[in-house]
Amino acid sequence: MRAVMCRAWGPIDDLRIEDVTPPEPAADEVLISVRATAVNYADSIMVAGRYQTKPPFPFSPGLETAGVVTGRGAGVTRFTPGDRVMAILPYGGLAEFAVAKEDETFRVPDGMPFEEAGAFPIAYISSHVALRWQGRLEPGETLLVLGAAGGVGLTAVEIGRAMGARVIAAASTAEKLAVARERGADETVDYTADNLSERVLALTGGEGADVCFDPVGGALSDAALSSLGWGGRLLLIGFVAGVPQIPANRLLVKNRSALGCALRYYRWHEPDKLGMSVKELLRWYAEGKLRPCITHRLPLDQSVEAIRLLTDRKAYGKIVVLPGRAG
Repeated sequence: MRAVMCRAWGPIDDLRIEDVTPPEPAADEVLISVRATAVNYADSIMVAGRYQTKPPFPFSPGLETAGVVTGRGAGVTRFTPGDRVMAILPYGGLAEFAVAKEDETFRVPDGMPFEEAGAFPIAYISSHVALRWQGRLEPGETLLVLGAAGGVGLTAVEIGRAMGARVIAAASTAEKLAVARERGADETVDYTADNLSERVLALTGGEGADVCFDPVGGALSDAALSSLGWGGRLLLIGFVAGVPQIPANRLLVKNRSALGCALRYYRWHEPDKLGMSVKELLRWYAEGKLRPCITHRLPLDQSVEAIRLLTDRKAYGKIVVLPGRAG
């Protein structure tokens, strides 16, 4: 099979397309003929050796995928060859075949294209577990979403709206804010032109937001903390702009909380909640409340370009690699 291979820690430019032996599924794994794999910012971090997971060399990046089951391990009971599935992966999605754990593989609903299925698991499930289980977002509350036009941020906008919250989308350009509004944001803030905390307080009548979904970090986290009202919850999803330092006294003053949320730990420690998240997400998808935003579709030999679009912040929504597509 053809696969994007990493043979040493380094920049994404060192990745190469190679012909390699397809993986063999373990007892609890399925083998998937890949139709679509979305790239994530974490792919670049993993290749550089700075991700929590450090796969053995050589390996293919790619943390989520969708395709058709072509094989299964001896212990697999939920899937058979021919099933359309999407999966969360530890790595390996940027290839023509990938293996996934049975309990981290989900059926693709009838009517969902593989392109959307390949862009669904990481962003939507990450946002849902953060907002539902960690942030405890309630109907009628105000949700502030930073990086609201990114692959994860846009899903948080849609999910917040589906959960009955008032959504304030924050992003860096008018174009990105227009995309967030199209996906259901009630209000928008351009944090390159406006003071984020002042704008949020103005939009909430001085009360502040109840929950902030923060996949950005850096200086924006500080402004977001000031945007929270009494009992506000700051959900830390990622640190694209750097790891913030949060003074404990600022949490104490208004009974605020700062909560980390990483999908990988729900997979390991609370798989039942993960399953409930997927069930609710697919119900909302069937109802038309969720619509994956895919802005780029690239062949496997342009995987590096796909990742670079994310790291250079030149795209919004999701970028999908299609292994069988001609360059």
